[in-house]
Amino acid sequence: VSAVFLSPLLSALHVSAPGVDISVRQILPPRAVRTTDSVWDPVLPDIEARAMDIAVVPADNAVPARFVARALYEEDFVIAMRAGHPFSKNPTLNAYCQEQHLVVSLTGDAYGFVDDFLAEQGRKRRAALTVPNFMFALGVISETDLIAALPRSFLAMYSRYFGLVGVEPPLPLIRSRICAITSKAALMDAGVAWLFDLLERTARPSATG
Repeated sequence: VSAVFLSPLLSALHVSAPGVDISVRQILPPRAVRTTDSVWDPVLPDIEARAMDIAVVPADNAVPARFVARALYEEDFVIAMRAGHPFSKNPTLNAYCQEQHLVVSLTGDAYGFVDDFLAEQGRKRRAALTVPNFMFALGVISETDLIAALPRSFLAMYSRYFGLVGVEPPLPLIRSRICAITSKAALMDAGVAWLFDLLERTARPSATG
């Protein structure tokens, strides 16, 4: 999600605090995602230990009282592919199951909530490739016939650079609230509190759907 909120944040920092340096750490769930419930909980100890100041993650559940979570935008997924891909003209569930899929997975495990849903329907798909992050996925699907489920806001920002299109999924995909999370203790640091507020202000207008 950093690709969505980082550009407006950096633009704001350039104007209001050009001397501030930002370090971004990639966070992906430690296992194949079947639900967003509690999957991001492992980041909370890192926040509490000040290994990171702020985490931006899907967080549909309430965080423990010693943390603060602020909703930035709602995110869902679309099916992305190169422009002119046959699936864009026939985005049915049958066609979806017949395509070769790219799956974004930190662990390389391609099985997730989509496969659970398909199994309930007596269907399955072929995950021909897994990659560790969404940016990697953009380049691959632009040069192949693979299709991939990507965040709607993310694809809207980068599709024109990679010649990609997105269609509505023919099956239910995860929709999540993207939140900035920090600890109440960290907010006692004026710099963290200021950055937390700035992130909230700049990220919200960047949401595209």
